[in-house]
Amino acid sequence: MTAPTLPLERSALSPAARTEALGRMRKSSAGQELDVLVVGGGVVGAGAALDAASRGLSVGLVEARDWASGTSSRSSKLVHGGLRYLEQLDFHLVMEALTERGLMLQRLCPHLVRPVSFLYPLTHRGWERPYVGAGLVLYDTLGLSRGWGRGLPHHRHLSRAGVARICPALRADACVGGVRYWDGQVDDARHTVTLVRTAAGLGALAANRAQVVGLTRLGQRVTGAVVRDLESGEDLEVAARRVVNATGVWTDDTQGLATDRGQVRVRASKGVHLVVPRDRIRSDVGLILRTETSVLFVIPWGRHWLVGTTDTDWSLDKAHPAASAVDIDYLLDHLNPVLETPITRDDIEGVYAGLRPLLSGESDATSKLSREHTVVTPVPGMVVVVGGKYTTYRVMAEDAIDAAVHGLPGPVPASCTDRLPLVGAEGWPAVLNAASRLAAESGLSTERIEHLLGRYGSLVPDLLDLVAADPELAEPLPGKGADDYIAAEVVYAVAAEGARHVEDVLARRTRISFETFDRGAGAAERVAQLMAPLLGWDSSAEAGEVEHYRRRVEAERRSQLAADDRSADATRLDAPDVVPTVALGAAGD
Repeated sequence: MTAPTLPLERSALSPAARTEALGRMRKSSAGQELDVLVVGGGVVGAGAALDAASRGLSVGLVEARDWASGTSSRSSKLVHGGLRYLEQLDFHLVMEALTERGLMLQRLCPHLVRPVSFLYPLTHRGWERPYVGAGLVLYDTLGLSRGWGRGLPHHRHLSRAGVARICPALRADACVGGVRYWDGQVDDARHTVTLVRTAAGLGALAANRAQVVGLTRLGQRVTGAVVRDLESGEDLEVAARRVVNATGVWTDDTQGLATDRGQVRVRASKGVHLVVPRDRIRSDVGLILRTETSVLFVIPWGRHWLVGTTDTDWSLDKAHPAASAVDIDYLLDHLNPVLETPITRDDIEGVYAGLRPLLSGESDATSKLSREHTVVTPVPGMVVVVGGKYTTYRVMAEDAIDAAVHGLPGPVPASCTDRLPLVGAEGWPAVLNAASRLAAESGLSTERIEHLLGRYGSLVPDLLDLVAADPELAEPLPGKGADDYIAAEVVYAVAAEGARHVEDVLARRTRISFETFDRGAGAAERVAQLMAPLLGWDSSAEAGEVEHYRRRVEAERRSQLAADDRSADATRLDAPDVVPTVALGAAGD
């Protein structure tokens, strides 16, 4: 196919926009420095870039891999306060998170965050119902303290018969009743990319596959960074008044470029999730189950369930945390005792593992380490933000930029991101009401339009313009499960969302990599064909992309049979990265 043309707004993360951003960040091109350079394209880095750009500052944002390729595409996909933090009496964290949940549901990105309900099975008569009920009364009301409604129903108590009606998959002897409550759900990777797009629309210069390989300094002050365009191998120097280190589990590595006397240390905790088809567990609600050390979620996810998560220390490869057979067995062993029909390994469509960046402490149990965040300035000119949880990304970003602008010349406005809808949220109620009309005009089914609306919001007409120009782009991608997505979404991922490789599309712009039994291997060739003309690939490059992706899938499958973390890690690393990153040295190297 030929490269399609698509009129896009400033926020589009097109290949040309990436090239322009890198050119404008280069120190020699403008002869002046950025106000803020944000390092790290996860949810916190993307949020920091948006916060800074919305205050009128000049901003650069660079990410060594793909947007959200680390922790921010591998979470439990929940926007929640955290019931277990309430039980730990961490009221501040819960209240802060519930306030952010309300903002995301009602103002910032209602097209991306939607309500999801859970059943908490009660297993003890007498004391447990009032105990859990009191906690959920507090959970339902804490978010109101800052002026934001929940945007969700109150919790409801259920008898054993009531539990059986909404969750027939639960064994009759698994509970004596239950409580149903509501939280929020988000496609984490899509939300993070939307943050980057919103920041770009406000003037931020954003480039993925661009790694900070060194920091520039004047005496002890950090004055910018050396950034390597990993696609071309070219280095460029970026001058910035402040550098914000928002690299999550890579915080110590990035901080080490400036000093070996960091004020914070990060430990990585591995969380593994299984993905199973929706028909394997008959239930209208999700489940939350207690384990010995934490909780286990069974989360509705379209035509699937997400089952997770583990919480174990990880000190191996940070880019590709591997799920082992032990992780998978742990999840099945804790889920199956409450189900009428147990889940087997043959039922598992996908598995994904992610790392949480936790503030290091004395406890050996990562489940007990703090989910609070911190912002520090280890050396002049550099701000480090680390810790926290996905739901509170906006507060973390605001705190980081508050610290970064301290000492900048002239007045800097306060953060306004609590009032700033993300791209796709503008006019959301009206475009949602127009679903039937959009279906009739485009020739797509109403169900297909509704699926697109839940991913792109009011930007859906951009995709429908692509389909109108080339009706072949209305075709579903090949493979069972992959057919939830159409070809136009691949084109749009490259033209507007910064996707540069087949992996970017299958693992993050869509979630085909864990929503299908073949992990997207069957769709890879078609995806590469759609991407090739947009990125200038020849036939050899196109075939190489498919081969890289299939090797990744095979390595992941084999790692999930390994008996321990070290074996799983070594097996996963058999598949090379499609774009290798640079190993960072310590300060002064």
